[in-house]
Amino acid sequence: MQKTFKNATGKRQAPFSLRLTFEERAQLEKDAAGFSLSGYIKWRLFDPDRPRPKKRGKVPVKDHKMLAALIAKLGQSRLSQNVNQLAKAVHTGSLPVTPETEADLQKASKDIADIRTMLIEALGLKE
Repeated sequence: MQKTFKNATGKRQAPFSLRLTFEERAQLEKDAAGFSLSGYIKWRLFDPDRPRPKKRGKVPVKDHKMLAALIAKLGQSRLSQNVNQLAKAVHTGSLPVTPETEADLQKASKDIADIRTMLIEALGLKE
């Protein structure tokens, strides 16, 4: 039978404190690799055979330079304004389909695809 750490009123007991050296804590944080320290420590102590707990959002960015480039590209692209103008022109019937318009739409589509790829890469996600 597993012990519960609750008192008679059903509340959790007071937090447990553990003193570590700077080096010990640094090693723990490195081993936890983005997981909460408490979750990682509990997993290691009580359930190491279970798969690792899910990462929390503490360190979601894998590549900060890539994310900065993505934000810069978003700022330069004016995508939201351009897409809004295109939608308005389509609704009013004033969007002529010329080779230039088609090229602009293809470029906007490529920019969006590039931004998506960069964002996925910067956050360390898989497509």
